[in-house]
Formats: sequence, structure tokens, C-alpha cells
Amino acid sequence: MYFKHFLSATVVCLLLVLDFTYGAGISNSNVHKSSRHLASEAIGFSFKESMDRYSKASRDIENCPTLISAELRNEIAGYQTIADQIIDAIMNGAWKGKTYDALHDLVDLYPIRQSGFKNLEDSIDYMMGKMQEYGLQNVRGEQVLVPHWVRGEESGAMLEPHQKTLKLLGLGTTVGTPEEGITADVLVVKSFEDLDAKKDDAQGKIVVYNQGWLGTYGATNRYRSNGASHASQYGAVATLIQSVAPFSLDTPHTGGQDYWDNVTHIPTACITMEDADFMYRLQEKGHKIRVHLKLLDYNLPLTTSRNVIGEIVGNSIPNEYVGVSGHIDSWDLGQGAMDDAGGVMTSVMALAVLKNLTLTPKRTLQAILWTSEEVGLWGVDDFAKQHLDILPDYSVVFESDGGTFKPNGLDFAGSETAGCIVHEVLKLTELINTTLYTRYPSVSSDITRLQAEGVPGLSNNNDADLYFWYHHTEADTITMMDSEELDLNTALFAVSSYVLSDISVKLPRDPPAAKTVASQI
Repeated sequence: MYFKHFLSATVVCLLLVLDFTYGAGISNSNVHKSSRHLASEAIGFSFKESMDRYSKASRDIENCPTLISAELRNEIAGYQTIADQIIDAIMNGAWKGKTYDALHDLVDLYPIRQSGFKNLEDSIDYMMGKMQEYGLQNVRGEQVLVPHWVRGEESGAMLEPHQKTLKLLGLGTTVGTPEEGITADVLVVKSFEDLDAKKDDAQGKIVVYNQGWLGTYGATNRYRSNGASHASQYGAVATLIQSVAPFSLDTPHTGGQDYWDNVTHIPTACITMEDADFMYRLQEKGHKIRVHLKLLDYNLPLTTSRNVIGEIVGNSIPNEYVGVSGHIDSWDLGQGAMDDAGGVMTSVMALAVLKNLTLTPKRTLQAILWTSEEVGLWGVDDFAKQHLDILPDYSVVFESDGGTFKPNGLDFAGSETAGCIVHEVLKLTELINTTLYTRYPSVSSDITRLQAEGVPGLSNNNDADLYFWYHHTEADTITMMDSEELDLNTALFAVSSYVLSDISVKLPRDPPAAKTVASQI
């Protein structure tokens, strides 16, 4: 991404939703399709739209003096000494570097935490143990049924006009090829419209999408998510999609995809930017391209996983909540350090620091680790259904799922008045320069499901320009993480979550809008 400062990380956090919004759910689950639709309302916008929304956020701040009282502003300002204490403990004191240490312990022990697999469940047990070690209360795992997709042997090779190995990764939930693979001629297209125009040429072909990077993750990810189904309706036998990334070192990126209900499910994988470009150039020069593809991937029945919750129980309003969260599952590549073990550890360590400093807020503060995000928001969707009766008691839920690079502030989804309160709270973090506030219709990934039920949401805004260079690849390891930047993210979450869980008011909500999601799916 090339949006600097306030736009770069904001757009990343919002556009991440497309991992599952368009692409990662199981096709026959209307529940999860609905969740992906809700999440998608915040994404896929242009740079100009981003600027327009940023301008609106600035106007929202201008209205704050008339929306919150001087008494409330003074109350929030009164937390400055506590905020400085928290920041000092993390940036200079006993907790300096602890988030990084905890992160490498997790990802080195459990580098692959894929939905449906034992390694994910072992990592959940590990994190529950760490929560208890840090003194969190009521540590528990809440069971969720989740998908179990297995990556088998995968290979690809160009046979004509040259012999060349193709680097590829099957996309989550893809069906496999026959044991012997598929050999077919190739049709390369630049867009869905290009394919529509050439639909008569797609029969029996492997369709290759060479869509390029279209400026945002949301705009580009449509091809990974819907490419197989779009080509299948015209008789294609498989699809290969240029990896969704703005930069490549001959690196394929995996991710989710979604089969339409009314088409034949065909094998689909991502290839590198370089190979997609190469095949397009060959086709433009009149060459016949023939490829052999072997994907022995398959889907197993749903299995049981768990969302994890640990708490600091509120000392006077324990039945109201503030949550901080990240998703503990990952794809089966690298270590999932950036996506999203960093968010997991930022959330858990924020509470660990508060507990160590004996700071107990009025409301109950929860660290929540979502399961099975990558394949379609399964964890948070189940949480929303299980806890629908108490969702009105949540003041706000934070999430970090757009990188834990140098933070700038927080992105907010909720009422204008609530946003003004958040803006005041962020002033307490001036010492670490994380005071930036922006307001959007929806933020982050999992918590979009809660925002659909009216729960305000917060997401860390960070300098994540390189996020999609590493996203869903073998390169997503702790090597590209920075200890001080992780500390800054932890400090931001710890200060803001503590104050929001302790101030005299719960974040106010706008009146609920009529729900029309079912008619839009």
C-alpha cells in the first residue's frame, strides 16, 4: 500500500476484511456470506473516497465541543498520570520488549495455526495458559464449529511454448484436481469484463487472471475471491490468479476464495505476479500456452475450535464490557506473525500490563482471541450469536488485524458522540505520538460482525505500507516485526482500553438502523 501515515494503515485495516468478505467462507453457509457482506461495507473504496472520509472525520472532531461536556473532557484529562504510568512501564520499564518476547515464543512454538488443525488448538491451549500466568480472570475457551481445509500436494508447470515451473498456492477451500492433475490450454484475461467478452474461448481452458494491483486490496481481491466461479460459468476447468499484492519477489500469496452456489466448483490457485505477466505477454504475441496443474487439496467436515476470553473483572460495573482482540488462526505459511499473532499479543499484553500495575477498571476488560478468521469470520460470528443478549453491554471492542507497525492512533466505527470521547482519550497518548483519530462506517475484520449489531469498534492505525508485501506468504514471520513498534501498539491499546473501561460513561450508540442484509446477499 502506498497511502502514507493516516491513510496507509487505515486503508489496510479496513481492506483486510476482504480476506473473508469476498473469499474465505464456505459457499453453502448463508450465515457466513451475510457476515462477509456486512464486513464488505467498509472496503473497496478509492483513494478519493478515503480522503472524503478523512475530511468527514475532521469535521466530526470540530463538532465535539457541542457533543460532549466540559466535565467529561476534564474527567478524561484526569487520567493523564495513569496513562503516563502505563506508557512508561511498557516503553521504559519492566514490560519493555515483553510483547516481542511473548510473540516469538508463540510463533516459534506454533508457526502454523490453521483452522481445523491440532496446531491451532494447541496454540489456543498455550495462550489460555499465558493468560492465566498473567493473572487474567475467567480464562475460558468457547467452542465454535469451523472449516477444515487441507492443502495437499501442489504443483504447476508451463508445458508450451516454454517449459517452466510455476510457483503457486492453492486458495483456501479450493477443490482438488484429479490425482493425475489437469493439463489444458490457457486463456489469460485482464479483468472480469475481459473474460465476459472472451467467454466463448474459456470452455475447457485454465483461465489465468492477470488483473495486476488495482490500487487497493479490496478492488484486487475480487479476482482471488470470485475468479474461479466467474470462469466456471463459462466452462473453464481451473483458474490461476495473480497474487493479490502490490509488489512481488516471485512470491505467491494464498488466501480465501468463495464458490458460487450455482456453478461447478473448479480448482483455483494464486500464482506470482511475474508468471501471470509472462503468460499474458506470450498470449499477446500469439503463442499457445499449455499448463499442467496438480492440486491435491480437499475439504473435511466442520470441526471444533474455540474463541478464547480472559478478563480483568470490573470493580463496579462488571456487567459492562470493553474488549481488545486479534485472531489467533493463520494460514499454513510462514508464522502468521503479522497476520495476526502480533494483534493477539498486543491485546493480551495490554491486559497483562494493567493487571501487573493493579489497575482495575469499573467495567470488565476482556482480551478476546478469535478463531477461524481466515476462512470466513467463523469465530466472531459464533460469538455474536452466543452473546447476542449482552452485546448491548459492550462499550467498545478493539481489534488489531492490520499490522503492528508504528502506530499513529485509532480508527473508529460508531456514533459521532462516541467518536469524540475516543478522540479525547487519544490525547492521553501524546507521549508516544498516537493521537490520530479517524471515523469510518466500519473498521477492521472480525469486529465488523459486532459493529453490525451496533457495537462500536476500534482498530489500530499503523504505518503498514509494506503489509501486503508479506501478507499470506511464507515471509510473514517474526523477522519483519519490530520490538519497539510492538510496545507502542501495546501501550496504545492498554491506555485507551483502560480509560474507556473506567470512565463514567459507556460509549453512546446511534439508534439501530433497519437490517437489510438478507435482501442484499
